[in-house]
Amino acid sequence: MPLTEDLARLLGLEAGASVTVRIRRDDAVPVVIRTWQDEAQILDAIGGILPHVPQCLAKGDGFAIHSYVEGEPLSSVCGNGKPVDTVLMNELVGLLAQLAQVRRGALPPLPAYWPGNDTDSQGFLQTLARRADEQIRQTNWPAFGGLFTALGIPEDAMVRLRERVPVMTRRPYSLLHGDLHRDNVITSPGGHLPLTCVDWELATYGDPLHDLATHLVRMQYPSFQWGEVTDAWAKAMERIRPAAVRGLGRDLRHYLDFERAQSVYPDVVRAARSLEESFELRSLDEATASVSRALEAAAEPLRLNRVPGTQEIETILYRWRASRRAATCGAHGSVAKAFDWEPDERVPEHPGFPRTAVAEALREEGAAPAGRVFKGTAHLNSVVRVSGVDFPVVVRRMVANVCRREPSYLSEHAVLQAIEQSRVEVAAPKALALGRSYQGEPFAIHTYVGPYAGSPDMDRPPNHPVHGLLPHEADGLVDQLRALTEVDYTQVDPTAGEGGFHAWLCDQLVALVRDLPKESQQLARLLGLPDADRLSQILSRYQVTHRKPALLHGDLNPWNLVRRDDRLALTIIDWEMALVGDPLYDLVRHMHLTPTRPEIRDRMFRRWESRLPVVHTRDWRKDWRVYRWIEIVRSAYVDLDRLVTGASLDAPNVRRAVDSYAMTLVAATGSLGLPLRATANPYLARALA
Repeated sequence: MPLTEDLARLLGLEAGASVTVRIRRDDAVPVVIRTWQDEAQILDAIGGILPHVPQCLAKGDGFAIHSYVEGEPLSSVCGNGKPVDTVLMNELVGLLAQLAQVRRGALPPLPAYWPGNDTDSQGFLQTLARRADEQIRQTNWPAFGGLFTALGIPEDAMVRLRERVPVMTRRPYSLLHGDLHRDNVITSPGGHLPLTCVDWELATYGDPLHDLATHLVRMQYPSFQWGEVTDAWAKAMERIRPAAVRGLGRDLRHYLDFERAQSVYPDVVRAARSLEESFELRSLDEATASVSRALEAAAEPLRLNRVPGTQEIETILYRWRASRRAATCGAHGSVAKAFDWEPDERVPEHPGFPRTAVAEALREEGAAPAGRVFKGTAHLNSVVRVSGVDFPVVVRRMVANVCRREPSYLSEHAVLQAIEQSRVEVAAPKALALGRSYQGEPFAIHTYVGPYAGSPDMDRPPNHPVHGLLPHEADGLVDQLRALTEVDYTQVDPTAGEGGFHAWLCDQLVALVRDLPKESQQLARLLGLPDADRLSQILSRYQVTHRKPALLHGDLNPWNLVRRDDRLALTIIDWEMALVGDPLYDLVRHMHLTPTRPEIRDRMFRRWESRLPVVHTRDWRKDWRVYRWIEIVRSAYVDLDRLVTGASLDAPNVRRAVDSYAMTLVAATGSLGLPLRATANPYLARALA
């Protein structure tokens, strides 16, 4: 704006001279890392090195007046994604190199947490990751954490990235612009003056490679120009501070990874905020594309297990937007239609949860905070409260395109209905509703069984016995396995009991091995594991006594058990792998999937034998090791495939299993009577990598 005569007199300028008035927005979402709060101090420090940068003419409470830089942004001359003229590009990297001449003593004091050594490149990158987590991720987590979780971004992603920062070459610190992209570069009219950098509020002090990496990513150079830009930066920096170029080829990628990783948070937040103002399809398409690009870029550095597909991202954003608008504007018109659903009559209306409550549960789902959103191996679970219902419920949705080698045999809702109707003492969720919502996406609503289900505080996660069962929990689980034998399993599997369960189980394992991807089969063979036909021959050597079948959970790992404060001690969740078969198998598979001390194992076996009828327990002492052996062999194939494909590695039970794969392989080959090949170690190292 032009200066008035009075203000021009105070600033020592001519009336009508243009200035820039900068006022930090109160409603701005925190999506950047800030080292210093006062931009004026930075401009004062660099004025002698880069004379064309803006000057701070005056500042007050929440505002600053800067000299105006004539010209237009580079973005209006050369848009994002277009190659930058070589002369301009050399001038840009030259500006970054000149910042190495700014003395540290001229800069504002650094925060207390800054690395004490001005050449500690590893410490600087670790500090950046820490500040990104504190200033961006943590600050936005209360409002957007549920959205981050639904998109598959773990709460500790930046913490784990910080822990993985490797040892790096030491380079002398210097002043960094921190945000040099096309909108922050001003070209003068006619190109007679040098390029000018503006917006120094994100400037910092550290490894110059960080400035190069930020510039490469945010300038959106075409890929073929990256090498040219990097070489030009190295030549410019060598003339001013040669030591800053050491280790460039090895360390630049670590800063590029960090830039892509931390950018996922502001990109998701900005996309979500854009939807708060519009309910049009176009804005949803644009937000979906933006989030998809951000997740794809961050997937490798953050080690995201999987990136949701475009359709999945769209439905997550749609639910989030609809829930927000319903909360602020009410559920009317197009917003109300967002929560329309089509019931699946296989689950009739539940007396404790009327169908009128389903739409409200769907409305609350998209706005659920991070503490109430749990993403498992196969399901996205959102815990919500519904008016008129005195207990919380969980909306469950299948995660799209999940690679699961172990199939489901029964419908989870049918299993839960059978348990509820049998009135046995099994602590399991109740199936309240089943249907399809936006774009035909299936969902289910169950009762929530977390430890705080009966209180307003539901934001603390369920407590799982990840380190093994306590004695009273072991007793409670065995009692529930006994109760499962009283459930009428013919409701869910009318043909159950025909044929031998052990033979069927072995056939399923052989089929699993035969259907593994070619790469997984090749690596299994190199590690000494037999192919499907040879495995079938080995499995046929063993037989078990026939025992009366019962309904089984099928996957009693610790994360499917929730601690509770009553006689049953544990609630059993996630019944999608339920099946009908030998009750001994459920108990042995639990011991395989859960750390079980010998005394707890013996306690469970003794109680199990004494509580179950003999038709379910006969000859268990000679047979339990057969089931244990089968599960070890199964894990050798399934966990190897997970290492090869990366499937479900973010699930804690999967992560635990693959981390101990070397021991699993030794146990499996030994139990099969096969030697561990001498060539296994290098191939195993490849798989683990």
